[in-house]
Amino acid sequence: MNSTAKIKIKPLAGYALIEPQEAEEVTASGIVLPDTAQEKPAQGKVVAVGNPIKRPEHEEKAEFEAGDTVLYKKWGGDEIKISGKEFKIVKFEDVMAILE
Repeated sequence: MNSTAKIKIKPLAGYALIEPQEAEEVTASGIVLPDTAQEKPAQGKVVAVGNPIKRPEHEEKAEFEAGDTVLYKKWGGDEIKISGKEFKIVKFEDVMAILE
């Protein structure tokens, strides 16, 4: 069962909820890295997307949707914990690409 199926959170306009992918725990040469030395992931799965931001001159919509795997700015967004699981809430503009 997918653990994200139980999450009941709806990001506000202009934001998306992303489940970061796990960081690598072993280097290519076989060295095991502790959590403190691991690189923070900059990609993850979109769990929920907020409404577009409506401005008088235009509407800012997300170019991605729930279920997409995306790359986002490494230091963008805020980390939150829901039911012991880590997520990031990021602005639409902090998502840089969709992985296909």
